[in-house]
Parts: sequence; structure tokens; C-alpha cells
Amino acid sequence: MTKPQEAIDPAAVTVIGFDADDTLWHSETFFALTEDRFRALLAPWCAPEELTTRFLDRERSNLALFGYGIKGFTLSMIETAIEASEGAIPTGAIQQIIDWGKEMLAHPVDLIDGVEATLDAVTPKYRIVLLTKGDLFHQESKIAESGLADRFEAIEVMAEKDPATYRRFLASIGVEPSEFLMIGNSARSDVLPIIEIGGQAIQVPYEITWGVEEVDGDASWPVMRSISDLVPLLDESVSPAR
Repeated sequence: MTKPQEAIDPAAVTVIGFDADDTLWHSETFFALTEDRFRALLAPWCAPEELTTRFLDRERSNLALFGYGIKGFTLSMIETAIEASEGAIPTGAIQQIIDWGKEMLAHPVDLIDGVEATLDAVTPKYRIVLLTKGDLFHQESKIAESGLADRFEAIEVMAEKDPATYRRFLASIGVEPSEFLMIGNSARSDVLPIIEIGGQAIQVPYEITWGVEEVDGDASWPVMRSISDLVPLLDESVSPAR
């Protein structure tokens, strides 16, 4: 079992990694809005609670084929709609789901408060990298649109955030896990794999957590209320507030 990381040691850190979606900019709120529309669309065939469960199950089963991101999300909605309606859903409703996916893909990047100031503050003292996952084309588009790309020494779009992938990335930039600190909203993707390989991590929870990213149990790792708390935390060398 991985030993819980209850505090961080800023003195050991030389490189800070940042997640992108729901850490640097808003993302999950747009997925949640579309899911609300989806439940309303399928109401004639399936109760909202049942549809939520069926859709999450479909998303999980499709990850190995479609990966993460809006395109897989949209295809999973279409599959769930056909299954839940037993094929009765009209083509116009299928087109509506496709249009929602296109709308999400075209949505402008909306930075979370405090992100730019935090990146500006840590850049002079640390090497910083961006580690995200999802559809390569869409992630690259969002990174470019964010205006943040030039701040990062390296940018990596990962198919999955697991211990092996993190190890390979850190090796590629010549960094030991013990020197690395990861900042992200997901305990499952941004915190636990890093702790497992001997690095440090801090969770910055977003207001909504995708069901696939949820983990059981109370946090046994550092948690910040806002990304703006990072600089004081590094300067003071204390455990973050829970």
C-alpha cells in the first residue's frame, strides 16, 4: 500500500506539474450542463437517475476505445440514447446530441481565477510543466487558446495518467519523482499515481467531480481550496488547509 502523503516538502521540489482541465480552466461544468440536457431529452424513455447510472457505465466501458474527452463523451451519449430508448429515439434527437458535442468543442477557454498570477509567481523559482489527458487535437487547441503555453517548459497530453506514464514523462525530462510536485483537481489522476511513484501532490478540488474520477474514502493527501494557495504554501513550507 502507498504511504499517505499528509504534507509536502517544498525544499525537495524542483519541478511543478499542473493539470489542465478543471485545474487551470473550467471544463466539467460544461459536461454537467450537457448531461442535464441529455437527461431531459431522454426523459420520455428513461428516468433521470437510471440514465445517469447507465451513461456513466457506458462512459467507463468506452474509455479503452474512445479515450477521454468530448468526442468520447458524445459517442457515449449517442450509444446510451439508443440503448435506453430501445432504438426509438428519432434521428433529430441524435443530431441534437451531436450538436451539443460540437458546441462543447467550440466553447472558449475560461481560466480559473488565480491561475495566471500563480504561474507567474512560481515560474522564476521552479521548472513548470503541463500534464493533461484527453483528445490530443482538442487539448492542444485549448492549450493554445489559453495563452499559457509559453509558461511551461514541457507540455504532455497523456492517454492515461497512471504511475507508468508519469515515470516515463519524468525520466524524459531528467527529473526524479522525489523532486516533483503535481497540482490537479483529480485525486485519481493527479494525486494518487504521483504519490505511488514517490513524488508529491496537492489536490485542488473542482466544484464538480466526474464520476469516473471519484475515489472512496477521505483525503489522506494535501488539499488546497484554491490554486492561489500554492505560493503561500510553498513559501511557508506548511501543510495546506483541509
